[in-house]
Amino acid sequence: MPLSLIQNSEPMKTTTRRCPLCDEDDAALYHQDRRRDYYQCATCALVFVPPEQHLSAAAEKAEYDKHQNSPYDTGYRRFLGRLFTPLTAKLTTQARGLDFGSGPGPTLSVMFEEQGYPMSIYDPFYAPEQRVLTHEYDFITATEVVEHLARPGQVLAQLAGLLTPGGYLGLMTKRVTSPEAFARWHYIGDPTHVSFFSEATFCWWAAQHHFTVEFPGSDTVILRKSLSSIATVSEKH
Repeated sequence: MPLSLIQNSEPMKTTTRRCPLCDEDDAALYHQDRRRDYYQCATCALVFVPPEQHLSAAAEKAEYDKHQNSPYDTGYRRFLGRLFTPLTAKLTTQARGLDFGSGPGPTLSVMFEEQGYPMSIYDPFYAPEQRVLTHEYDFITATEVVEHLARPGQVLAQLAGLLTPGGYLGLMTKRVTSPEAFARWHYIGDPTHVSFFSEATFCWWAAQHHFTVEFPGSDTVILRKSLSSIATVSEKH
């Protein structure tokens, strides 16, 4: 069954602190504020909010409906350019892409299409066409998406499976740096933000899934899928 960005149900009532990225149960309390608790996984370093403190799907969508992003907003285009520019430099002319979590005003997909790249979009609220999650892509983008994922391990694994060998997964999200900075961080004030990645988390995930990883900026990451499957096929001929 295709995955979405959200839990697709009322928040689960549970006392377990199993990591939603790596599925280990070794997370310890990292931070608390007046509204939520934040745990950090000892295996992959993901910081996450326990599921019983997540918004319902309806409340989550109500937050997203407030967004005013548009492809006609030059400031928003500049913001997305922090991923668009370094990722475009890596793509072949025939590359086909998917913008996952495109939101109420798809913009990054428009920017790629303007450069001649065929694009598909998916968003569980605004573009819920499940068919696009059955195709392969040369690159997938998810800008300001992974911090919203209730089940990041499942979603990222699904996206990895949609990439062709050598394909790129380009992400934008603010990164965890230290407990002190986390406590003062505006990013945790958004009630839809439930999964917080650090460089260490992305490096762990890349190693587990046979991707390489680079960090073009403080809130961008580009992961490249291994070419090993191509080598395996070639060796058989």
